[in-house]
Amino acid sequence: MLSHYFPILIFIIFAIGLTSLILIGARMLSKFLKINKPSPEKLSPFECGFGEFEDARSKFDIKFYLLAILFIVFDLEVAFLFPWSVVLTKVGWMGFSAMGVFLLILILGFIVEWKKGALEWE
Repeated sequence: MLSHYFPILIFIIFAIGLTSLILIGARMLSKFLKINKPSPEKLSPFECGFGEFEDARSKFDIKFYLLAILFIVFDLEVAFLFPWSVVLTKVGWMGFSAMGVFLLILILGFIVEWKKGALEWE
């Protein structure tokens, strides 16, 4: 019975060995080529657009987060639209109307965000 798991054990050993080899090789190559030179650009904040806070209660612009939420909403919309379009002939009018209601709610939310000025940058 344990002989069936032998190929899995070999695969795990191979994966650990290859990972170790790649990590050690990358470390040695970076020391050899002296690549690890952090510059001010490498150390600057790049994901949110502003630096760290000194105080947790300081004010900041919320537009970054509104735009991120808007992106996630429309990204999820596409994630729902693709499988729906593949099985559209099988779901019939009920599936078509359900997706119509879903898209209507998303479009109304987008219009509300647009009217509130969440997409405008100063």
